[in-house]
Order: sequence, then C-alpha cells, then structure tokens
Amino acid sequence: MNQKLHYPLRINIGFLLGQAVGTYRDFEFELPRLDFSPDLEVQAFEGMARFSRAQQGLLVKGDFRAQIEAQCVRCLAGFLQPIHTMFEELYAFKESNTDESNLIVPFDGHIDLEPLIREYFLVEIPISALCKPDCKGLCPICGEDLNQRTCEHVNIEEPEQG
Repeated sequence: MNQKLHYPLRINIGFLLGQAVGTYRDFEFELPRLDFSPDLEVQAFEGMARFSRAQQGLLVKGDFRAQIEAQCVRCLAGFLQPIHTMFEELYAFKESNTDESNLIVPFDGHIDLEPLIREYFLVEIPISALCKPDCKGLCPICGEDLNQRTCEHVNIEEPEQG
C-alpha cells in the first residue's frame, strides 16, 4: 500500500472557523522538490496562501511558483521551465454555498492544498515549451543542434518549386 507519510501542503485552519468575518492568516511555503502525484513533480516550489474568514466559508488566495523539467520543442534539449499560478477559491461551510469547484471546509479543520495547486499548475504548463525564445532548433537534414554549432546545411537554399 503506497501511502503518503508527509503532507507539506496540508494546513490546520480550524482556528479561523470561529473568528470574525475578515480575519485572515498567511501561510508561506518553500520546498526544494514536491511531488504532485501521479503526474507532476516540481522543483524550487514556493508561494503563499492567504486564508480569509468569509460569510459563506474560507476564501483562499494562492500565489505559487515552481520549475518543472521540460523538453524544448525545437531543439529537444531538457531544461527547467518556470511555472506560476495565482488563484482564488472558496471553501464553503455548506454544500449549498459551493461554486463549480465544490470545495467544502473539512470537518477536521485541515485543508490540503495539493490537489488544488496541482490542477492550477497543470493548466500553466506550456504546450510547446521553448528552452529560450530565440531557440534555433535542429537542422532538418543532419539533426545538429543549431544553438550549439552551425552545420554545412544551414546556408543551403531550398530548390524553387514551380
């Protein structure tokens, strides 16, 4: 049985439940590596979540950054791709107050932000990642990485079709 023993993004927010509307608390995070199972592993994870007591529940505002291992679509080199997400979600006290996310304040007063942050990070991953904006890619003839050196095929012009 594969069970997580450590939940670095699980927060005890029970103390906020009895507070006045408008009361808030900031939680800061900084981790060298974080595994968002089953499909996302990040490095240099950092960010902040602000939980505010609202009439219908707890409002969380998140701002998180990390890096993922990516492969450039032009030159196929591996590199660290920065990703950043900001979000605002309501953990409602009652199911009737939920929005499309259906987040409810758990009975035990602990909220695990991992599934929420994972979903927002997945949306931020570029479909066509580039190692740098001016990546020259690979030579279509010999496959040489044109960022590293120039091959003899670079100046060959395509024959005119007509």
